[in-house]
Amino acid sequence: MKDTIFTIIENTKIAKDVYKMCLRGDTSAIQNAGEFVNIQLDGFYLRRPISVCDVEGDMLTLIYKVVGKGTQAMSEMPAGTELRVMTGLGNGYDLSLSGDHPLLVGGGVGVPPMVLLAKRLLAQGKRVSVVLGFNTADEVFYEDKFKALGCDVQVTTVDGSYGVKGFVTDALPEQYTYFYTCGPMPMFKALNKAVKSSGQFSFEERMGCGFGACMGCSCKTLTGNKRICKDGPVLKKEEIIWTD
Repeated sequence: MKDTIFTIIENTKIAKDVYKMCLRGDTSAIQNAGEFVNIQLDGFYLRRPISVCDVEGDMLTLIYKVVGKGTQAMSEMPAGTELRVMTGLGNGYDLSLSGDHPLLVGGGVGVPPMVLLAKRLLAQGKRVSVVLGFNTADEVFYEDKFKALGCDVQVTTVDGSYGVKGFVTDALPEQYTYFYTCGPMPMFKALNKAVKSSGQFSFEERMGCGFGACMGCSCKTLTGNKRICKDGPVLKKEEIIWTD
């Protein structure tokens, strides 16, 4: 875990309320796809946890959605702004279980961590299928990026304004060896019932500290409550206790 200064290189809108922020800094603590960073913002007490979308050398890419005052402030930051960013947080995905044809399922702002995951699985020679779920066409992003990487891609929208009408569960491929996912809880619960294999869920939770000092972001598992920030955000399908 490192807490260092990053400089914003790019901060642009890519879909409805969704922004891409590229930063330059010390990325050496980021090891696994599925990790997150915690960003300190002037004037805000709690840091903002954001999933790592991609990392190449000293360049870190984050995708975030404006949902409150903190992320609104982030969206207005110009290139050249310096931010204190805590990196090396979270356990990330375990790629060793993927088999030869992994399925990646991202819902909304759960899509970004699938990018680095897809790149690393493809680098291992795996065939990667991707299903991206959104509410409507103006929220869709990164379909072309996954296709450019060489993934088989399906996009769903709840209102049918783009791609397959419905939810991610309406576009799952017939064959896959394992699944990885990130997204909202309703999607997780539906996906848990629909999938045909084992897999890993990366949870999106509001966090207090971001590194395990509090129990503000816990999930019930077969071995007790686990902290999403410290023991997760990735948990295996078989260990999660789902509650209504």
